[in-house]
Amino acid sequence: MDVEQLARDLRGGDRRALGRAITLVESTRPEDQALGDELLDRLAPNAGRSIRLGISGVPGVGKSTFIERFGMHVIEAGHRVAVLAVDPSSALSGGSILGDKTRMEELSRRTEAFIRPSPAGRTLGGVTRHTQETMLLVEAAGFDVVVVETVGVGQSETAVAEMTDMFLLLLLPGGGDELQGIKRGIVELADLVVVNKADGELAAVAGRSAADYRSALRFLRSRNARWEVPVQTCSALSGEGIPEIWETVSRYRALQEAEGELERRRANQARSWLWSETTEQLVSRLREDQALARRLGELEQAVASGSTAPRVAARELVDAFWKERQTS
Repeated sequence: MDVEQLARDLRGGDRRALGRAITLVESTRPEDQALGDELLDRLAPNAGRSIRLGISGVPGVGKSTFIERFGMHVIEAGHRVAVLAVDPSSALSGGSILGDKTRMEELSRRTEAFIRPSPAGRTLGGVTRHTQETMLLVEAAGFDVVVVETVGVGQSETAVAEMTDMFLLLLLPGGGDELQGIKRGIVELADLVVVNKADGELAAVAGRSAADYRSALRFLRSRNARWEVPVQTCSALSGEGIPEIWETVSRYRALQEAEGELERRRANQARSWLWSETTEQLVSRLREDQALARRLGELEQAVASGSTAPRVAARELVDAFWKERQTS
């Protein structure tokens, strides 16, 4: 593969090249990983200039419908939108539904939009291991608004807030009971709370819910001292409230840039990404080490039978790996 040509085509907006590039960096083959590293290194200077928006919410809240309506509005405002949609993977088969292109049919037909569904696999946080790398690729291809749609709300969902500029939490119309059912950590990370499905008979309920959430958020500390987390309502079905949400996103972006918060957050995210990737690669190297293969199997059996504590086995495995590296 000619990595230089692939990078050139991708920077020129070639969608086929973008798809090939994402497949390359997601590959687990050693030869592909080397090429993927080279590609990412070439494209890094062309990335980082987009608005990165993470979106999460309870199942059934209408994330895909919201993203499609939001994406269409952003495109009409003159932007190009990339949606990185992570689908849940089966614990048995490892496969995923990958149905976001079907659910976002109108948006997927637009040349200014790019939708990439990926299976979550075993990675926690509602995002795949390669979501950040894919984000860099779509930015280098000229998409200036990147939306990361996560699997759903849970304690591990905070990962999306650590790789985006703004975290939007979608909620259903309801009362205090729903607020109690949402993890406090997720709410504390939200930069914008949106009550969806504010239409028809639910319009009044949505308005009351938004008021309840505003009251509740007063007791929580915002991540930005100069930003009071807004609570807005919308109907992804009719589009009502969508322009106001984009206006809020733009306003928050302007505030981040003016205060230097965007630069600081991106730097912290890059450092966190470095250590996360270091951990992944160390574990991968350890599993592939032929000299440790037998001992690894023995320790797994010991842990499974309860004869050895996982912490003790892990330390022994790392020590053996380190000694083997020093003598080789």
